[in-house]
Amino acid sequence: MLNRSLFWSVILSVGMPFVAACSRTSAAPASRGGRGDGAPAPVVIATVAQRDVPVDVDAIGNVEAFSTISVRSQVTGQLIDVRFREGDFVRKSDHLFSIDPRPFQAQLEQAQANLTRDQALLAQAKAQLTRDATQAEYQQLTAERTGQLNQRGIISKDQAEQARAAADASKALVDADKAAVASANAQLVAQEAAVQNAKVALDYTTIRSPIDGRTGNLMVKQGNLVTANTTELMTIAQVQPIYVTFSVPSVHLPTIKRHMAERHLAVVATPQDAEARRADGQLAFVDNAVDVTTDTIKLKGTFDNRDRTLWPGQFARVKLRLTILPQAIVVPSQAVQIGQDGQYVFVVKQDSTVEQRPVTTAQRVDDDLVIEKGLQVGEKVVTEGQLRLEPGSRVTTDLSGQGGGRGRGGRGQGRGGQRSGQSGQ
Repeated sequence: MLNRSLFWSVILSVGMPFVAACSRTSAAPASRGGRGDGAPAPVVIATVAQRDVPVDVDAIGNVEAFSTISVRSQVTGQLIDVRFREGDFVRKSDHLFSIDPRPFQAQLEQAQANLTRDQALLAQAKAQLTRDATQAEYQQLTAERTGQLNQRGIISKDQAEQARAAADASKALVDADKAAVASANAQLVAQEAAVQNAKVALDYTTIRSPIDGRTGNLMVKQGNLVTANTTELMTIAQVQPIYVTFSVPSVHLPTIKRHMAERHLAVVATPQDAEARRADGQLAFVDNAVDVTTDTIKLKGTFDNRDRTLWPGQFARVKLRLTILPQAIVVPSQAVQIGQDGQYVFVVKQDSTVEQRPVTTAQRVDDDLVIEKGLQVGEKVVTEGQLRLEPGSRVTTDLSGQGGGRGRGGRGQGRGGQRSGQSGQ
């Protein structure tokens, strides 16, 4: 009996501290953030706003010249003059190169001399035709008179036949003269064409810019021989206007086609450089097929590029604006959390407690989210400090002296957040 009493005394002496510890632990209030003093949780809040929200499709594009011209000589000769510096901007019809014109000038003068000769030959053939035609007419009249005299027995039949033969010979000579005139006329036309061809060849010795644009690297230096239609002298890239080519997922194609039928779609391109300035343009081209390897559709935007912000070969961030959502409800994206039941936000009520409310989101715009359902304009939502909250928790926006409560909004005013010291109402 004594041993049994001693056993229960030992059990009670060991168990009482454990029960006391459990009682103290259960007496402390539970909190997600580990705050056991019941003080309000420090948070950063933002006000639910309403504004027009653009619906954009983002992509990475490549800047392309509106057109690129390969400048080549159309005649063979020596390059004797270069009238620009590499990289200059040139205008259409500006004088760029000169080919030695002397051989072509000589060919032109020869062609013109041959033309003068052929003109004289044509005049001579026409004069011959006129003379022979007159003679043939006289021979015809003579043959008719001798025929009448022969019928009356005044002259012999032989004399009449001789007159008739002379008339026929004169007529054949006239026909030959007409053929000579036609031949001389054809020769004259051919020589006129030769003169024009020589003039064109001479004009080709002066090479002019076919477009407005920027010149590239000079391939052939002055003094070298260039071959017609073979030697590339340089290239000219037209940069005003200019293209930006980009691709978007083909899932956007129906929306793009629908909005294109209503109006011109705006495109914004921003070069990826240190001093990037945005350029505004319009969607000008939609490819006729979807790329089956990437499931994307290629698009092109046209930009005036008056300040030459865009440069061929650059990469640029592109925004294709499809439409604008009027008076949409927006909140900072960090206010929206994801739980087991979907997306939700903590809404700060008038008594500085929070309500966990499910929301339906739509378009993301920079750092904001469009809310389709779940919030009203003017309500306050928590943007930082959600980890220490649960429905009904009391909150404060006074972040002074709070450890671990400073996020990005703890340095002052976050995006849409209120500065410390303001109420959560």
